[in-house]
Amino acid sequence: MKRTIRLWNGVPGHDRESTLMEYYPAADKKTEAAVVILPGGGYTHHADHEGRGYAEYLNSLGMDAFVVYYSVWPNAFPLPLLDARRAMRYIRRNSVDFGVDPRRIAVMGSSAGGHLAALLANYVSSIAGEDLDYIDTFPYRPDATILCYSLITVPREDQPAYHCFQCLCGESTEFSSLSADRLVTENTPPAFIFHTSRDSIVDVRNSYAYAAALKRNHVPFEMHIFEHGSHGGGTFTQDPYVGQWTKLLENWLISKKWLNR
Repeated sequence: MKRTIRLWNGVPGHDRESTLMEYYPAADKKTEAAVVILPGGGYTHHADHEGRGYAEYLNSLGMDAFVVYYSVWPNAFPLPLLDARRAMRYIRRNSVDFGVDPRRIAVMGSSAGGHLAALLANYVSSIAGEDLDYIDTFPYRPDATILCYSLITVPREDQPAYHCFQCLCGESTEFSSLSADRLVTENTPPAFIFHTSRDSIVDVRNSYAYAAALKRNHVPFEMHIFEHGSHGGGTFTQDPYVGQWTKLLENWLISKKWLNR
């Protein structure tokens, strides 16, 4: 049964008690690996089909999932990343209670949520508001990254996705430091990437840029680009052609020994 967790409950210096994480335990649990989900929504809201929808799919595989309702506009950077780090740390701190392996926790994100997932995997600078309690002593970096039609690089001002960076950065116009492909190092976790070549909101070249950065740094990855399919389709149940990405993800998780056949 789904359980709601307040990530900052009782933490000194934090008044954002509305930041929630939903825990979706698998009814027929088959692995101690788990996935933290950051829904898309342009940094203005959280798309339910990219949150709860993904969690229910992962539950069907026998995996536990956690959906994080991170801060969005008008709460600007670094608050969304601070929430994402807190979620990872919270799960690792309570991994025994959840029955989760703290060394096998992936992050999964779509669109703007994919950008936040890539930042979680790569942005290593400290953030104001961290290190205030015992939970913050646990590592925040994921062990794998699942990126679904993700925003990675700073778009041009005439591109639809530019608004996402405006919402993320608030009054700041210095976006370049948050271009996730520029932050990749040899310590970046392995990735599963999928996109559609006709995505009119987040250009497919975002995924190419991230994959190229992984390749340069000798980080393992798997990428699938589908010829058609619109932006924001989630599991794409309405489009079996693109929807096969979920089976490809399952195979990838099996290949990493995070799932059993």
